[in-house]
Amino acid sequence: MDNLIEIRWHGRGGQGAKTASLLLADAAFNTGKYIQGFPEYGPERMGAPITAYNRISDTPITVHSNIYEPDYVVVVDDTLLESVDVTAGLKESGAIIINTTKSPDYLKSVLKGYNGRIYTIDARKISMEALGKYFPNTPMLASIVKVANILSDEDFLKDMEGSFKHKFAKKPEVIEGNMKALEMALKEVNQIS
Repeated sequence: MDNLIEIRWHGRGGQGAKTASLLLADAAFNTGKYIQGFPEYGPERMGAPITAYNRISDTPITVHSNIYEPDYVVVVDDTLLESVDVTAGLKESGAIIINTTKSPDYLKSVLKGYNGRIYTIDARKISMEALGKYFPNTPMLASIVKVANILSDEDFLKDMEGSFKHKFAKKPEVIEGNMKALEMALKEVNQIS
């Protein structure tokens, strides 16, 4: 499969990792890509660890399994770093993006010797500033688009504005905040190694 990108998301129930993976799939699909976006649940309860996945390709995707060797990993909740092996199978040619304010030294110590690129973003700060509430999935969605270079910033923002207008048709007041969160996240994702 040409240009296949595989992404694994780690979050907790209620944080929007599944929603972000599905929004990413929609955005990639709208640019003519072949896509998959699907969650995997353990105990289905608020706060329980969940995993979601994306495959994005220029050609039809024929594999239909979980992703065991992702190109990218997105960690929506940094409390998972000590309880879940988020770098399992992660290709060193890829990258991990973590919603955190923890130090680079701490992150390197809990990432079990991962030698690939590590990015951080403070999704809490961005979502509180842009939305007035803690919704980490919107900034994390923008961060993976930026790091993996899935779409241009302009195409991504245009597509997401259309998605948000549809998704929030009955709550148009939240569109502006979500768009602001995306724009901020595209600028604030930082590479630490």
